[in-house]
Amino acid sequence: MTDQLPMPVTAPLTQAQKTQIINLIRRAAKAEIMPRFRRLDAGEIDTKRDETDLVTQADTAAEAMITRGLQMAFPHALVIGEEAVSANPKLLDGVAEAELSFIIDPVDGTWNFAKNMPLFGTMVSVCRFGVPVFGLIYDPVGNDLIMADNTSPAQWLTQTGRIRPIHTANTKPLNQLAGYAHIRLMTPADQALMWTKVGALAFIGSLRCSAHEYRLAATGAVDFVLSSTLNSWDHAAGVLICQQAGGKAAMLDGSDYNASIKEGYLLTASSPDVWDTLAAHFADLMSDA
Repeated sequence: MTDQLPMPVTAPLTQAQKTQIINLIRRAAKAEIMPRFRRLDAGEIDTKRDETDLVTQADTAAEAMITRGLQMAFPHALVIGEEAVSANPKLLDGVAEAELSFIIDPVDGTWNFAKNMPLFGTMVSVCRFGVPVFGLIYDPVGNDLIMADNTSPAQWLTQTGRIRPIHTANTKPLNQLAGYAHIRLMTPADQALMWTKVGALAFIGSLRCSAHEYRLAATGAVDFVLSSTLNSWDHAAGVLICQQAGGKAAMLDGSDYNASIKEGYLLTASSPDVWDTLAAHFADLMSDA
């Protein structure tokens, strides 16, 4: 990867552009996602990696609509969707070099969606040379979203259009920390190691939906998210929003997160102090690195 150019000090998008993106996401949810929720036929659900990694017609149709809209509004940007990458993984190779890129997860939590559970979301991030500079996480069921850019605090845009500030949880000791870790996606050795770490925490689980895991972290309901599967569409938006809500996100070795990173452990925590506490607790996960 070539050296990154300096990040802009101004907001990456105008308010009008943000509104345009929000309206596009809401239209896609109304036209392609919600009409299919709890109405999918067996032929509209397919598997990718295995039976736990699903794709539906809602994923592909919503991604196509969002991609077209973003390409029209930002013709010089790189626009990448999860399902497009599934068909052509090389699309991700351009993220680190792109001055402006959009990364889309049309239906995050597809397994939940396909199983008729209302726990899924749409995630869109904007990156400059792989560094997230704007992100939003939309809940199609509640018709509300959280969002942030790299120059201002994170916000919650409610269903009624009201904007509220959001903030991560207060700092707590290790035995009071609750959060999410995708243990089943870790290597067998790291899974075994993680189970020795669980008892020291207040709670650790998984929603099978990064969108809602990051929403809960950004709004102070939980204290952390830890992941070893670094699909950029699952993390870029949530990382930025949590940081702008008062938290800290970084690779477990302390290096900065970038949407082009494909391996390692990403830890997002409610504060720098909580991040340090958890990084020390999980440090053994890097022993084979």
